[in-house]
Amino acid sequence: MDGNTTVIAFPLRNRTCWRLTVCVVFALFAGGALLISLGIGSVAVSPEEILRILRAGLTADAKSQVIWNIRLPRTLVGALVGVNLALAGAILQGVLKNPLADPHILGISSGAGLAGVVILVLYPHLEMLVTPVAFCGAMAAAVLIYLLAWKNGIQPVRIILAGVAVSALLGAGISGLLVFYSDRVHGALMWLVGGLAARSWPHLQLILPYTVVGGLLGVLGAGRLNIMALGDDIARGLGMHVEKTRLLLTAVAALLAASAVSVAGLLGFVGLIVPHMARVLLGSDHRFLLPASALLGAGVLTLSDTLARTIFSPVELPAGIIMAAFGAPFFLFLLRRA
Repeated sequence: MDGNTTVIAFPLRNRTCWRLTVCVVFALFAGGALLISLGIGSVAVSPEEILRILRAGLTADAKSQVIWNIRLPRTLVGALVGVNLALAGAILQGVLKNPLADPHILGISSGAGLAGVVILVLYPHLEMLVTPVAFCGAMAAAVLIYLLAWKNGIQPVRIILAGVAVSALLGAGISGLLVFYSDRVHGALMWLVGGLAARSWPHLQLILPYTVVGGLLGVLGAGRLNIMALGDDIARGLGMHVEKTRLLLTAVAALLAASAVSVAGLLGFVGLIVPHMARVLLGSDHRFLLPASALLGAGVLTLSDTLARTIFSPVELPAGIIMAAFGAPFFLFLLRRA
């Protein structure tokens, strides 16, 4: 018995150590991505200067002004957007047991997109309302998807199909608005593509509470996601109210996705590819998968934004274009595997 205990204990211990090591590596990757984002641009700033500027606070020095007023808020907003979208994708994939689930594909992001475009196209003078209105649109889309998918309970396949249908409907609404008001397309188009241009401290203050609340709720629900992965019948046998849990966790994912979309526009593929990248190294234990996805999402989106604003400098691309360029082939790879 002692021999068997030793054989079983060491692999478990090694697996936990491996997962913790991967999480640490992802944290270092995210930190490195933040430093790269702060240091690269029309004004180059070395890592030593960045640390000195951050310690000294805002001064009249030109590099200090660039870091504190332009790059730091944009970088932090990008990191939090990446965290929110990656967490939302990981939660939805766990809830629906579908590797292709993410806020963009399910239509939650399209709800925010349509609401935001209505403001940008019809009421451009009320641009300050884009964020709260987009958030309401995303939550409304999530509720509509659930209502359409409900039939004696919720089934993951029905949610996916309802999400695709709602996304197509909302996308048609967006296209119709852009056609009828073609003279006002530019601002809305840049927001629909998704990007972090001109993001500043007020945007950080807006998204931070949603990241904290949604992240905590997601991590607290990691154990329930693990139980749901065993199957609905087993989860019910263990005393879980499956439909209620699925609804609550989907609401958490919608909260995270809506806050990200309302700040950065329709950034696709982050919630799809990042959880898969983390899952390859960590497996499907959501106690480790969710924090790892958050860290990796922060790093991936920050690097994508850095590449978007520097690759064709002084012309700046929306970060959504970079994410689509990498995400679309990965999406096709997942489809091919399935």
